Amino acid sequence: MRPLYVRLPDEAAEKLHQAAFELGVPQQDIVTSLLQDHLTLGRHEFFPNPVEEVLTPDEAAELLRSDAATVIQMAEDGTLPGRKVGDEWRFARPALMRWLGAAEEEE
Repeated sequence: MRPLYVRLPDEAAEKLHQAAFELGVPQQDIVTSLLQDHLTLGRHEFFPNPVEEVLTPDEAAELLRSDAATVIQMAEDGTLPGRKVGDEWRFARPALMRWLGAAEEEE
């Protein structure tokens, strides 16, 4: 056997203690049983979504933590860098980040 020390949230530790008491078995046996019966070992890979370089007003607003109406108004005023494609506004992520950085430098 190999010792294992873990920290459990109070609520989980109390549940383990109560289960051991009611079943009349050591807490160690419950943990061992759970690990043997319910632990699946495998492999996991994470592939993040690519970052969009061209943003809609809603996406630009999310990036700037604002709302789409404010983003569109600022673009129409020329305050925020953007381009109109047909009837729709589009924003380049790098341009928004430069604009945001420049605003911070002015303060």
